[in-house]
Amino acid sequence: MRMRAGAENLFRATTNHKVKETVALELSFVNSNLQLLKEELEELNSSMEVYQNESESINVPMIPLGLKETKEVDLSLPLKDFICEHYGEDGSLYEAEIKELMDLRQAMRTPSRSEAGLELLMEYYNQLYFLDHRFFPPNKNLGVYFHWYDSLTGVPSCQRALAFEKGSVLFNIGALYTQIGARQDRSTAQGIESAIDAFQRAAGAFNYLKENFSNAPSLDMSSASLHMLVRLMVAQVQECVFERVLLQQGRPELVADLRVAQEAARVADVYALVLQTMTQPLVKDYVPLSWATMVQVKSEHFKALSHYYAAVALCDLDVLPAEGDEDSEKALLHFHVTPPEGPSLTVVLRDDEERRKLGKAHLKRAVIQHEEAMRIHGLCKILRKMDILQEVLSFTHRRSLDHYSTIDREDDFFSICDVPDVLPKTQQKPEIKTPNFSKVRVTDIFHRLGPLSVFSAKNRWSAQRQVRLARREGGFGLTLRGDSPVLIAGVVPGGCAAEAGLREGDYIVSVEGKDCKWAKHAEVVQVLKGMGEAGVALSVITLLTPEQPGQTERRSGLLPSGGDKENARLRPHGTAGCGSASGSLLTWNRKKSGGPPGGKRASGTFSLSFGNSRDSEAMY
Repeated sequence: MRMRAGAENLFRATTNHKVKETVALELSFVNSNLQLLKEELEELNSSMEVYQNESESINVPMIPLGLKETKEVDLSLPLKDFICEHYGEDGSLYEAEIKELMDLRQAMRTPSRSEAGLELLMEYYNQLYFLDHRFFPPNKNLGVYFHWYDSLTGVPSCQRALAFEKGSVLFNIGALYTQIGARQDRSTAQGIESAIDAFQRAAGAFNYLKENFSNAPSLDMSSASLHMLVRLMVAQVQECVFERVLLQQGRPELVADLRVAQEAARVADVYALVLQTMTQPLVKDYVPLSWATMVQVKSEHFKALSHYYAAVALCDLDVLPAEGDEDSEKALLHFHVTPPEGPSLTVVLRDDEERRKLGKAHLKRAVIQHEEAMRIHGLCKILRKMDILQEVLSFTHRRSLDHYSTIDREDDFFSICDVPDVLPKTQQKPEIKTPNFSKVRVTDIFHRLGPLSVFSAKNRWSAQRQVRLARREGGFGLTLRGDSPVLIAGVVPGGCAAEAGLREGDYIVSVEGKDCKWAKHAEVVQVLKGMGEAGVALSVITLLTPEQPGQTERRSGLLPSGGDKENARLRPHGTAGCGSASGSLLTWNRKKSGGPPGGKRASGTFSLSFGNSRDSEAMY
């Protein structure tokens, strides 16, 4: 691709005709090689057989997604530097935490196709929340590039924004659900329920990604592609619902068989909608041909099944519906898209010969649709290699032909009417299940840095000040409030605290060299009250205003004004390469709360709200 880009630049720049001819020849050679490589990658990355279940049952294969792959990222030096620069601590003291984070990232690159693999991806995704708050300030980046490959084409993309890492992990959560769903044994009720749940959760992951991200650098995470994937997952859920209805069916019974036929028609409809989405301009050239062909085959296949089960309902009845059976009459009256030609359906229901004629017309449509599905299947080289799909299509086609020959008679001189389509109807509409990230609880790996409400990347504070606090008969002359860390809410002028250099708005971060960022109010008070005549050594910091004057104006061009989406809508990242300007990076913007987390003080310090912390405020 780099060769092609260089050749195209040379072709545009040169005025020498001989050079232009040579470059044009080289370009045609490179483009042909790229096309061959693209076809090979499509066959490799869109392989459906890899993730199918290994049972002996015959089911139409599902379409799973491969996982996005990523390069290793060395976060050690950038995180150590940020800890030293921003938090004022020795970064080497956090080597264990950095190693734990990098080991977790390495493990999530190859998750198992199981609940454990999903929990691993969820765990890393949740850790990224803490990592974002700890190390990624809104107006600065660490200079770390996250490299991910497109799940279908293998085209690399990279960005410095942690949002790209989050989005890619979320995509893999959805992709892993598709693989788990495709591997279920759908010949059992439990297998079907598990497949339904997996595909619904996959749809939820892709939908969440679509609603909360924009301007993704890779095509698999574009809004159009994600919209297509959501519809594909919904269609596969609907297919599983049909299989469940078919599995629960007992002996031939008119209403039950008509319900199966309508479920099949519903599956055909949703796959037709998926095919329509796949042929849209932004998706058409990206979706693998095998996917589009499989979806078209399924649409035709299930339309054929709808007509087949309609014929079964009409022709294979052991017992006719009783006189005045309103359920049977109502089911048949609302079965077709438009009423079929000939006698009324009430007459057809009571007349064996009329039911046979209508059933024969449905079987004729079934055979035609089966043959169309087989024709489309034969056009795709990748699908021709899928023996299980070929077996399913051949079996259902032969079954319809056999049934047609059974009810066909030599003395049939009537012409078979063109029967209308079956009216789609379903017992269960697919549900898009949003990922439940709280299911996997994690602890902030870098919790030793202190409570996130204070010690985060967006906050700034003064350098630590060392003071020695003594006590007089009147006390320390200060008011303490809150927990983790304890805040100096007030200082008495002329008191011990004021003379020691403590100020209102200071946070106590250590006492006698012992870290107390996570200490409770009572614990700090107990230490202060137990000090000797020499006093006690305190380390304090002052939280500065989150933004200095002028920063708001500079950042207004980078973040959205609404704040209702986690992903800021920034300028598109036009290339797959590494962007240089931070403003063009994909950004994850959290929902804003109703008001600021605290108020500004006249002294320039910044106080966080403590909820009911005033209950623990006391003068000492």
